[in-house]
Amino acid sequence: MTRSERSVEIKVPPEKVWDILALDRMQEWVEGVKVEYTSEVRTPGDKYRVGATAHLSVKSEGEHDVEITESVENERMTYRSKPPYYKYTATYMLKPVEGGTELTWMSDYEMPWGILGKFLLLFFQRAGEKEYEKSLGKLKNILET
Repeated sequence: MTRSERSVEIKVPPEKVWDILALDRMQEWVEGVKVEYTSEVRTPGDKYRVGATAHLSVKSEGEHDVEITESVENERMTYRSKPPYYKYTATYMLKPVEGGTELTWMSDYEMPWGILGKFLLLFFQRAGEKEYEKSLGKLKNILET
C-alpha cells in the first residue's frame, strides 16, 4: 500500500471546512471530478454519515464507487473505494489551530495486477500528489474569500 499526505492551513473554523468536505462538494475544489450519491440523502447530515455511498467520475482515474467508513463531525471523515476497483482510502483530518483549521488529506492506494499494478501505482501517486496540492490550494482560496 502506498500513502500520500498533504496538509494546508485555512483561516476559517473547522465547521466551515467540514461543510465543503461533503462528497458532492468535491466538484467545487477537485478538478475533473463529478459525484452523485447512490445512497439516500434526506438531510445535509446524510452526506457525511457512515455507510453513505456515491459514484465518482474522476477525469484522471476513471469511475468508481465509494463508501464513507468513518465520520466524526468537524474532525475526521474517511471513505474507501468499493470492489471491483483498486483499493483506495481517503481521509480528511481537521485540526483547530490558532486562526483557523489545519486540513490534512491522506490517501492510501493499493493496486492489483502484480508488477503492472506497482508501476501504475507510481504513476497514480505522482499525479495524485500534484493534484492534492492544486486541489487544497483551490479549497483554501474558496474558503478564505
